[in-house]
Amino acid sequence: MGLLSKFKRGLEKSKNFFARGFERIAARMGNFDEDMLDELENLLLRSDMGVNCVEELMGNVRTEMKARGQRSREFVLSSLRAGMLNVLGPRQELELNTSGLTIILLVGVNGTGKTTAAGKLCYRYGKEGKKVLLAAADTFRAAAIDQLRHWAELSGTAVIAHQENSDPTAVVFDALQAAKARRTDILIIDTAGRLQTKQNLMDELNKMRRIITREAGDALCHTLLVIDATTGQNAISQARLFTETAAVNGLILTKLDGNAKGGIALAVAWEKQCPIFFAGLGEGVEDLEVFDPESFVDSLIMTE
Repeated sequence: MGLLSKFKRGLEKSKNFFARGFERIAARMGNFDEDMLDELENLLLRSDMGVNCVEELMGNVRTEMKARGQRSREFVLSSLRAGMLNVLGPRQELELNTSGLTIILLVGVNGTGKTTAAGKLCYRYGKEGKKVLLAAADTFRAAAIDQLRHWAELSGTAVIAHQENSDPTAVVFDALQAAKARRTDILIIDTAGRLQTKQNLMDELNKMRRIITREAGDALCHTLLVIDATTGQNAISQARLFTETAAVNGLILTKLDGNAKGGIALAVAWEKQCPIFFAGLGEGVEDLEVFDPESFVDSLIMTE
């Protein structure tokens, strides 16, 4: 199955939500008037694209319509598509260290799918021939370690874990030693999500980073924020908190298949100017895809 087909399947609920709304608006006549544009703007807001993002998108649509003297449904849809792609930016793939260790530190609140994303990343990179190791640094949440081991079994990945409620930085230390000893290509670290304040979050993650810098200074380290697409606008506040305190350099957007309002990807991209590297499009171990803006936008808004 091609990438576009995977996105179409994963975004079926969101596409149906947008397509029905757009066709209802556009069916009245061949050309858009101001009332129809207002309805389209409301549809985008209900798709969880965020006020600021929608204002920019619709402002561009109105400017293009006026400049070119075009009001057709095809022109509106094409202009909207171009605006969305501009917000999302070009496709970006996560850089890997070709001559040493790559560390992927997964952060985010509980319930977003961090542990599941970790397992799916293991499966993905394992299929590419990479030697992958998992670190169970979420030592506080009940059953988190067992859940990570389950995903590790599905992907054939080894796990470094301690007992529940142990020091997560000790897990990271042991994982780094194991990664070096086993000549691991990629170390994926699943972190705790129940940190209650910015200061706690910063302190815990900074301790991990100090360990990483001290024990694996030559490694390429990414901090990826895992966001649940079904949480809607709450995802924006999560993105703000973690990018402010955790030096996040990319996003993983999970559960897009379980939400009829996939526009949250645009809202987060507009607010934080942070690349989305992966998208969760299903529950299977293979259902984590590199985020492709064109496939995403076309699956979301193309009505034919």
